[in-house]
Amino acid sequence: MADVIDYRILGDDMQVVVIELDPGEGVRAEAGAMLFMSDGVRMQTGTEGGLFKGFKRVLTGESFFITTFMQAGSNRGTVAFGAPYPGKIIPIDLAEHGGAFLCQKDAFLCAARGVEIEVAFTKRLGAGLFGGEGFILQQLSGDGMAFVHAGGTIIRHDLAPGQTLRVDTGCLATFSTTIDYDIRFVGGFKNALFGGEGLFLAHLTGPGVVYLQSLPFSRLADRIYAVARAGQDREERKGVGGSGLFGGLISGDKW
Repeated sequence: MADVIDYRILGDDMQVVVIELDPGEGVRAEAGAMLFMSDGVRMQTGTEGGLFKGFKRVLTGESFFITTFMQAGSNRGTVAFGAPYPGKIIPIDLAEHGGAFLCQKDAFLCAARGVEIEVAFTKRLGAGLFGGEGFILQQLSGDGMAFVHAGGTIIRHDLAPGQTLRVDTGCLATFSTTIDYDIRFVGGFKNALFGGEGLFLAHLTGPGVVYLQSLPFSRLADRIYAVARAGQDREERKGVGGSGLFGGLISGDKW
């Protein structure tokens, strides 16, 4: 049985989840996610299940270690966790979803003590090879609250039995284990080469719940890298033919 915790989500684009702990209650979190905690909260860092479970967490993009924050005092304690980049925190009551939920790697933020963070492999080879964020997913298992983080705006879809949604693979944040998940080729020569959406889309078939993110971290990182690269190229051109040392040598201004 997972601990029953109370929580509040604060903020808009850079959210924080504040968790209230009764004496003896605890919450597990990815190492480095903690923002602040009250005086009575104690940290216990370990592999939580041994070396094998630690290595499995590394496969999903998480830290080898996981930290449990326990309220050791006689009063209520508070601990807060911050999102690593702009987006939203999604609260998931695992008891309402059959005791398990799947999410992209790196999405896990924190969960009530008693919730397990495990590796989940996709069912099909195609989904494994072309799943956008990699073929390894995280599975959160238990009957308590779990919190995952996704980028940008979050959109929830409740899919009816047989209803299918086609999604950019990177925009898939988290979904029910009842969802049938597959990756399929976009189709069409021009679509594949010039569509700008990649060669593959995720096909999600209900029943179940799907959360989508409008700004995957990989997309954000690509844009930042492109801008940084363009700036570096401009500086290099200035250094050769502009006002830099080599530009001065070429033009004769330095002598």
